Amino acid sequence: MIKLNIHEAKTHLSRYLERLRKGETIILCKRNTPIAEIRPLTPARSEKRPIGLAKGEFVVPSSFFDPLPEDILEGFGGGAR
Repeated sequence: MIKLNIHEAKTHLSRYLERLRKGETIILCKRNTPIAEIRPLTPARSEKRPIGLAKGEFVVPSSFFDPLPEDILEGFGGGAR
């Protein structure tokens, strides 16, 4: 983890961006007091996510589609419909 004051980060931004790309985290400070954390983004997927990874692990019960009870409906809209 890298700890930097704002001036240092602005002065050498490109150097620190390369280190971020490699996976390091930066704690950005103002007068040595931490104010923000800068972390690298996770790389974008190069291939599509497969469909059906959890197939057979969960079954939606038919009661899922039943109307909600009155007390729960009141919590959503201020009254029953």
